[in-house]
Amino acid sequence: MPEGHSIHRIARQFARHFEHAPVTVSSPQGRFAAGAKELDGHEIVDAFAVGKQMFLEFDHGLFLRVHLGLYGAWDFAGDITVDAATASSNGRMGQTNQRGTDLAAYEDSPWSMGAPRRARLRMSEQEKVEEAPDQWPPEPVGQVRVRLLTENAVADLRGPTVCEVATPEQAQAQIARLGPDPMVGDPVENEERFVATVRKKNVAIALLLMDQAVVSGIGNVYRAELLFRARQNPFTPGKQLPEDVVRGLWRDWVHLMGIGVDTGQMLTMDDLSEDELRRAMANRDDRHWVYHRTGEPCRVCGTPILMQELNGRKLYWCPTDQA
Repeated sequence: MPEGHSIHRIARQFARHFEHAPVTVSSPQGRFAAGAKELDGHEIVDAFAVGKQMFLEFDHGLFLRVHLGLYGAWDFAGDITVDAATASSNGRMGQTNQRGTDLAAYEDSPWSMGAPRRARLRMSEQEKVEEAPDQWPPEPVGQVRVRLLTENAVADLRGPTVCEVATPEQAQAQIARLGPDPMVGDPVENEERFVATVRKKNVAIALLLMDQAVVSGIGNVYRAELLFRARQNPFTPGKQLPEDVVRGLWRDWVHLMGIGVDTGQMLTMDDLSEDELRRAMANRDDRHWVYHRTGEPCRVCGTPILMQELNGRKLYWCPTDQA
């Protein structure tokens, strides 16, 4: 499932290429025909994400709310861009790791493309750039729930868990149910809200980090990696964690989310050598400390990584470093 950084990147594509121009909205599949009719011909005035949900606000006050879920993806085509190297607001260069290595130098990096150019870009948990379609606009491929088309760009949505038209009140009600997102709102208020919520819950921290009402955007990968980086036992109840530990988890989430939004990758290992970074860019299994490494030796202590089902999701951790 795409985690929070991916949804923010998708929202940025809409902000770049679809705002303030008439949008033809259709449902090639037919399942969103009524909703498409409500939005067709209007302009998008804002595109934003909160956690794993994305909202497109149209000029007549209605919103398109999308949650990709496990299988959803957006396909963009036309004169589109892929993020180039930019400096983020905290001064970190978006496309470099902590050693200052230019990630765009690696051919497999989706952000090495530069832009704009006519191309096709699939955005979900991973990003994939392909050659431009032969015709314009391209024919819909597969079960396209909704198509958004401007003069220069098209976006096709397939397989979402949620795709619906919402009023301002309905959109705000959905947002109000979500926990803080590092990319949205006041940073101090976000941290205090997270800390207060976690420290009153008699629930395992591994479950709390996946609860979108506690914190927005964290999925299975970031959950496992955050807990390992903090050397925290996944099963410790939130209310038993010291305040400094909970604050540390939030601040590391802010850090990792920023890297993910800037680069498009869940790269959770810091201070990689040139060779290590090259391997990480070539193979996603080399980007993480514990995620998806069942039975393999811990990169720190050598203990085999464990995995068990927790509320229907796989949890990975080191029983020595996270005892």
